Amino acid sequence: MTAASPKCPICRKPAVAAFRPFCSRRCADVDLNRWFTSSYVVAGKEEEDEDGDSRSVPAAKDEPNA
Repeated sequence: MTAASPKCPICRKPAVAAFRPFCSRRCADVDLNRWFTSSYVVAGKEEEDEDGDSRSVPAAKDEPNA
């Protein structure tokens, strides 16, 4: 029995060594765009500072409602 060839995680076509784990530059770019637009999220819990308070980012002075 032979091992199944890896498939592109975007389009499920066979992966190509030059773009591994993807099949093409296009699929690699689609994946990168998904990271940039927050379509993918790495699960984790919210960070706490040393006082045990949840970390929050203060609003910038030029933002409305700041």
